[in-house]
Amino acid sequence: MKFVLFCQHSYSYGILEPIRTVLIDKKIDYTWFITKNLVNDFPYKNEPYITDVKELKDYKSDAIFAPGNYVPNYVRGLKVQVFHGLAGEKRAHFKIRHFFDLYLTQGPYFTSRFNELKDKFKDFDVIETGWSKLDKFNVNKSLVESQKKELLEKNNAEKLILYAPTFNDEMISSPHLVGEFDKLAQNEKYLIVVKFHILTPEKYIEEYTNLSKKHKNIIISSEPNITNLMTMSDLLISDTSSVVYEFQLLNKPVLTFGSMANTIEWDNSIEFENLSEKVNDNLTNDTFKIKRQNIIANYHPYNDGNSSLRMVDAVLKVISEKGVPLKRKVSLSRKFKIYKIFTLRNK
Repeated sequence: MKFVLFCQHSYSYGILEPIRTVLIDKKIDYTWFITKNLVNDFPYKNEPYITDVKELKDYKSDAIFAPGNYVPNYVRGLKVQVFHGLAGEKRAHFKIRHFFDLYLTQGPYFTSRFNELKDKFKDFDVIETGWSKLDKFNVNKSLVESQKKELLEKNNAEKLILYAPTFNDEMISSPHLVGEFDKLAQNEKYLIVVKFHILTPEKYIEEYTNLSKKHKNIIISSEPNITNLMTMSDLLISDTSSVVYEFQLLNKPVLTFGSMANTIEWDNSIEFENLSEKVNDNLTNDTFKIKRQNIIANYHPYNDGNSSLRMVDAVLKVISEKGVPLKRKVSLSRKFKIYKIFTLRNK
């Protein structure tokens, strides 16, 4: 067996790394595929990796794990969608682009939606496994808590607040909350860590960088993997982002501004004001604690840290029953899309 860990964006590392651990434990051969723009910051340079699509084709893989929306249809292997988030209110999450043979879903809400699509298109399988990225919530908890304690003591703070907005111009909260964070930072018992999405426009990042120069208790994080930050934090502030669901799975309070989620089971504000008051209320009262259980049950009920193992086992099962696809039939327009993404852009 030969598997590929397929990365278009750096956020893929945190999603695929737990799968990699299972592959190593099972002694399954694997290689990373990374686009050439990721080479400089690729954290696994001592492991096998490929940057050229022709070389990937020559590798003759049995399965390809992809958190992104696209994968070359002409490369051998079961094409497996493992997803890059839990934001089910985003239409793109359920868009079938016809590149994948297997969808590994995170929980009942996603499974039911993709099974409906499976019945419609009849050319892919759906298996519920949980999500690999969240396995890391169960790893090194004591070390992360120790790091949190050290960070708070270093900054003379009592609570760690994570601000992680989306990047989408229609949904992003950061341009509307600059003044509110300026006020919040005046309470020095809060250590505020700002983690921007990799695609966030520079103009928004600059505003908060200036704030961090003004307030010593505002830190701009450059850490590519947000998992440890979520594990450390006492409260998440966001908008319409997958991290809202991920953070709730840790059973901790969330505060959003202008969320476009279909079903909101947390504290959401339509107006971009009263941030300090809302932070205090959520940390003190945690009004939505009971409602969070609904999110956990439907979006990701697995807390055993074994989702990656289930994902690998699911792929092995499908291959044993159906064999390895040599390629996948797609329309001419989609073939051109793939060529443009992975041949023209990746030169």
